[in-house]
Order: sequence, then structure tokens, then C-alpha cells
Amino acid sequence: MITTNYLIIGSGVAGLTFALKMANRFPERTITIVTKANADESNTKYAQGGIAIVTDKTEDSYQKHIEDTLICGDGLCDETVVKMVVTEGPKRLKELIEWGAQFDKNAKGTFDLGKEGGHSENRVVHHKDQTGHEIQRAILEQVMQKENITVLDHHFALELITQDNRCIGAYALDEKTNEVITYQSDFTLLATGGIGHLYGHTTNPIIATGDGIAMAYRANALIQDMEFIQFHPTALFDNTGGSKFLISEAVRGFGARLRTKKGELFMLNYDARGDLASRDIVSQSIDLELKKSGDECVYLDCTHLDMEGFKNHFPMIYKHCKKVGIDLETEWIPVVPAQHYLCGGIVVDINGKTSIENLYACGECSRTGLHGANRLASNSLLEALVYSDKIYHYLAENPFIEPKTASIIPRWQIQSKIKIAPEYIAQTKAKLQLLMRQNAGIVRFDSDLLKAKEALKSLQNEIDEKIQNHLVCTDLYELNNMIDIGNLIVQQSIDRHGNCGGFVKYETKDIKQ
Repeated sequence: MITTNYLIIGSGVAGLTFALKMANRFPERTITIVTKANADESNTKYAQGGIAIVTDKTEDSYQKHIEDTLICGDGLCDETVVKMVVTEGPKRLKELIEWGAQFDKNAKGTFDLGKEGGHSENRVVHHKDQTGHEIQRAILEQVMQKENITVLDHHFALELITQDNRCIGAYALDEKTNEVITYQSDFTLLATGGIGHLYGHTTNPIIATGDGIAMAYRANALIQDMEFIQFHPTALFDNTGGSKFLISEAVRGFGARLRTKKGELFMLNYDARGDLASRDIVSQSIDLELKKSGDECVYLDCTHLDMEGFKNHFPMIYKHCKKVGIDLETEWIPVVPAQHYLCGGIVVDINGKTSIENLYACGECSRTGLHGANRLASNSLLEALVYSDKIYHYLAENPFIEPKTASIIPRWQIQSKIKIAPEYIAQTKAKLQLLMRQNAGIVRFDSDLLKAKEALKSLQNEIDEKIQNHLVCTDLYELNNMIDIGNLIVQQSIDRHGNCGGFVKYETKDIKQ
């Protein structure tokens, strides 16, 4: 058994910033980061657009950013949380810069601020079209220098350990040795990111399987708003499954226009903001256009833009399009909506506390109340930075209190079992992903959700039997987590009455188009 003061599951911006601050403040305390891939692999790394922060007080204001967030969240945001996150943004940006993160500047030497869907002003601070990658790089460099932080990559967290509604650690699989290790911790932080791989067609990396939410759910933590799933409107269309290349919303902020296959500029038919409407509206509009036309995709037209300026702002997007044979000066980019972000998750309070004592959650796996029914573009990195700071301050000022009775942690029972067939995992995962895309996608129907509920129940029974009779492995537990997440999404979609934000549900399939 390994004991540590702080156990962090996940190595994105949420977990890393908490670890770094705690290590700096308390060099005598031990911090352990468990991550199932490499330390630099996370949803943070793939965030292209940037961080929405009010830096230009002449044109912009906190109040404008607050109002944009509330409008996007469609009446379900926690206004106190929105105000807190927005107003703390500049402090968190200052920290990132002090840690070595670099952001684009204009000729005047001020931030080159981008504009994205749902924003009333230019306020997105970015590093080209690789902002998440730059932030991850800067923080990870700092983390690796700390002697009291241990980063364990290729360690997959299996289950939280709880006693009397108190989290005392977790079991994790060392993927290199196949040993299940017990971690006892004073405090545990879930920073495990999103759920995108559940849908297959996603902008998330393959690691995004909802592990933290699923573990918290099995430990009886409160989980809420799982029906509010954001589909990014402009993922590069191809005929394959798996992770999709994201065409950042900032491209539309730069002036790109959405067109049908026939060339029609259709967004003004749906919203007065046109191409810069919020993500839920753009995704739903594209979905309806494709249902009407039967086409596989719509197109993003960049041919009228200043191409030198485009290359400077979006070098990765330009290179990727060129690599797959799209000449942006003369050709449109084929795009479709793909699962992008989860607005719900593990319910936390203003200090990041879950409903389980000594268990905290931060980043995309948490439900803070900031996003409501739909996340405003580029508010996610901001939320992760602000909440990791809130958790840090709360735990720095509220030391660990030893329980009156010592915790006896049972060892994970390893038994001689057979390995699960990789073919079974691949086939079941593909079946699950298709089920979620068809039955719990952008627009949902009660009849489809009820069918999905029954199918998921059957899958759950099947996977329970597989876990009982097969060796522990990451793929099997990821699949189990994805089924748990699917159940949460479907059930909370059934329970939700009234469409709002990113959630659209009809009683029957007889909808007007």
C-alpha cells in the first residue's frame, strides 16, 4: 500500500495546477498523480481555441462575460459561480504566464484576443490554435521539478475506496506490471476529464471514457446534468470512427462561413447571430440541415479570408487540412458536429467538494454550475484553473482531520482468471458507441432513450459477468465506465422535461423541419 497526502487522478490542467500549488506551499507533504496514459495526455492538450478572460476593460467587461455565460447556459447556470469564475480569470492568467505559458500578442504588444460563438466581445486569450498544449507544457515543466510530486503514468484508477461516505484512497492498476496498487490518501482529487469516447465520433482523445465520473457514481457521489452534452459543430468530416480533428470555433470568429453542399449560407435562418451563434444552436442547425438534405456533412468556407493571416492564427488547422488534401484558398472544409464537452458531472460546491467527504473534483468531470445547459466557448480551461485554485486554498486552510478509528483498507483480491478477448472489447465498444450516437445524440426522442435504457441494462449485466470472470485490465474497466456513463446520460435525459441549451428531446419522431 502507498500512502500520500494528496492523490490526484488525472493529469490535465485541473490536476496539475492543484498539484503545483500544493507542492509549492507544503514541500513536506506528498502529492501523487495517477494518470492512465502519458503525463501530458489529457483533454487539456487538445483545447485549440483558448481561455475566455476579460483583459481589455475598455471594450469588454466582467458583466458582459457574465451575461454571455448566463445566456449560453439557458437559465440553468449558478449565477454566483459564474460571477466568481469570470472575475477570477485575470489572476489565473497571470499565474500561467508566471509559470512560462506564452500567449499571442498583437502589434501593440497586448493580447491578440479571439472571438468565438456566444461571445459579445473579443476576449479569448490563445496560443495560435494550440492553447491547451501550450498550457499543459508550461505547467508540466514546473510539476516535474518538484521533489514532493510523484507522477505515475500508465496507472489506471479502478475504484475509489470509501468508508462511511468518506474517501480514503483508490485502487489503481499499474499497466506495465498488471499489479493492482492500493493508495491511501488524506484527500483525493478527481480530474479525469470528459466522456467523448462513449460516442466514438468525438473531438476528445481516446482516453476520455468518463472514468472519474463512473467511479464517483459507483461510490454514491451525486451526479447531475449528464444530459447536457455539447456537440462541437465543426469537426472535420471523414468516414472513419474514433477521434475527430477539431476545426476551432475561432475559425468562424475569424470570418469563416457555414454553407450547405449547394452553397447556401444557412445559419441566419436559425439565429440572428448567424455563424457565431452558440455551439448548441449551430450543432442543432447543422443536424436539421443534414436531416433535410440527406447530406453527410456541411461545409466551412474560408476561401474569402486573408490566408496569410489564417496561417498565422491557425497553423495546425491549415497544415492538417493541407495534409488531407483540402486547399483552403479554393476548397471548403467538410464538417459535422461531434461530441465535444460534458456540461454535467460530479456535483461540487464552490470549493470543489463532492458529496463524499475528502473527495474533490475539478475540470470537465465536475458539475460546478458554471455551464448550465450549455458551455460558453473557451470557459472550460478557465473553470479548471479557477476551481483547482479554490480547492487548493480550501485544503491549505482546512487541514486533514484523522478519523477517530483507523481505516482498515482491504487488499484488491487478485485471482487466477483468463484474459478478456480484445475482439469482445472492440465489438462491444462499437455497439455501445453506435447506440449512444443514434439514441442519445444531438436531438433525442423518448422512444429511442427508452430503447437505449433497456440495451444498456443488458450490456451492464453482461459486463458485470465479464469482470467477475476475467483478469483486471484497463480496456475492460474503461468499457464498464462507459456503460455507467451511458446509463447516467440516458436516465437523466429521460428525466429532463423541457428543452434548453444543448438538450433537445421530442416525444415522437414526427418533428417539423
